[in-house]
Amino acid sequence: MKKSERRHLRTRWRKQDTELTLLALPTTVWYILFCFLPMFGIIIAFKDFKISGGFLSNVFNSAWSGFKNFEFLFKSNDAWITIRNTLGYNFLFIILNIVIPVILALMIGRLHSRRAGKVYQTMMFLPYFLSWVVVSTVVWAFLSFDKGIANQMLTQMGSEPMNWYMEPQYWPLFLIFMHVWKGLGYGMVVYLATITGIDNTYYEAAVIDGASIWQQTRFITLPLMKLVIVMMFILAVGHIFYTDFGLFYQVPRDSNSLFNVTTTIDVLVYKQLKTATVGMASAAAFVQSVMGCLTILLANWIVRRIDPDSAMM
Repeated sequence: MKKSERRHLRTRWRKQDTELTLLALPTTVWYILFCFLPMFGIIIAFKDFKISGGFLSNVFNSAWSGFKNFEFLFKSNDAWITIRNTLGYNFLFIILNIVIPVILALMIGRLHSRRAGKVYQTMMFLPYFLSWVVVSTVVWAFLSFDKGIANQMLTQMGSEPMNWYMEPQYWPLFLIFMHVWKGLGYGMVVYLATITGIDNTYYEAAVIDGASIWQQTRFITLPLMKLVIVMMFILAVGHIFYTDFGLFYQVPRDSNSLFNVTTTIDVLVYKQLKTATVGMASAAAFVQSVMGCLTILLANWIVRRIDPDSAMM
């Protein structure tokens, strides 16, 4: 290739690169302003932050506290309960958020009627747009002691009404059900989009070879969905130290009787803010971020050791 041709290709690449850079500029600016610049606030986790003036002056003038802000997470009497609840619930959520949406996506993908498939998708996706405040009101309508639908049904069957917000043994099942019910549609749409993108010629060849529906699902659909499933798994593992604040605070209505089964790290931080400092909340967020990053790297390392092609990094 002549020198002039190489120079022309290099110039052409630079022009294309400039266009792509300008196209990505708004997103880059957004990430810098709202994701990278706020990371300066990590310093608050190591200071006795006092609000007395401007933000920057407060940060620089506040005394260093070392790791004292981290002590309430690990030395409080409720530390084990919150960590157990956070990891335990998220472990179940990760499994259920993969298994159930994948099964439903496979079932809807096999429907012959497109109209029925769209109706089912819409019905399952609608709860995702509801806020936990609205959902908590619906749950209260079912579980209220005086006028709840559940107690009315128990009364009609001759049983005594129950104060559901004073019975912690039932709430792990309630919370797991509410989480799956609300997020089911989103996960299902992601997997269903993957299924619809599979080339139909694979299935046509399988039918000609006499493959059953189960064999088509096992040897065609699931292997081609593996990359998306692994990606969703790794992303979910990265949030294993985070919980949905609305689910664990709004739905149980902050009942003290349910403390042992509904208190997670996010709920504990919110409650601590009523009596604690901003530095403690920053310390908790810092720990969650670091542990989330480590769990993502660990999960990706495990996946890479098992199947290098499915790893994200």
